[in-house]
Amino acid sequence: MPRTPPTLPDMRSATGAHLAPRALYQQVAERLRDAIFERRLEPGAWIDEQKLAAEYGISRTPLREALKVLAVEGLVTMKVRRGAYVTEMSRTDVQQVYHLLALLESDAAASAAVTASAAQRAELEALHRQLESQVKNRTAFFATNERFHMALLRIAGNRWAEQMVTDLRKVMKLNRHHSLFREGRIADSLAEHRALMNAIAARDAAGAAQLMRTHFASGLEAAAPLAQPAAAAAVTGAAGTAPA
Repeated sequence: MPRTPPTLPDMRSATGAHLAPRALYQQVAERLRDAIFERRLEPGAWIDEQKLAAEYGISRTPLREALKVLAVEGLVTMKVRRGAYVTEMSRTDVQQVYHLLALLESDAAASAAVTASAAQRAELEALHRQLESQVKNRTAFFATNERFHMALLRIAGNRWAEQMVTDLRKVMKLNRHHSLFREGRIADSLAEHRALMNAIAARDAAGAAQLMRTHFASGLEAAAPLAQPAAAAAVTGAAGTAPA
């Protein structure tokens, strides 16, 4: 049976007026981003611009603008006169992304331990309970896990760190070996979240920061199983010398 080509949403506003061309390429970028995250466009796959433009019912101009957006996000790699392909994550890439996330999110955890209100701590608690109810639904678990981490960044109140983590987490989804796929990793992750929340409740900034670094070191070990042990140690940081 012939496959029905995917269609973009109606490019008109509620008043019936056509949206500006800028909105079109943004919607195309969102469609392509979803295709990459859902593995309908695999890491390393070349992007057939002509085919996609025909499927989406658009010209190649907004498609190319959308690819530039994804290239800035690190999801697509563009080659002069050759086109674009979905970025592949090397072992080094995975280590470097986890290292940066550990730096940014451990700092956020320390800040949250000092500044989080009772309502904000209750928000994290509610997200954790939701995670516990989703252990058999990995897709839902992944989404809520990301919400937990982003809530912590928002509570810390550094919008620049929040934006950087948002971008890094997009790239992290390119990794073929997602850390939560490893046997037992989900249970470990929940235990690490619980310990982190206990540190935040106790206003233990140093403890919260160290627990977050340990959380990412464990995630790296599962996400990059062939990585050298030194890589996880670099993420965790030695006692007294760990990055803030």
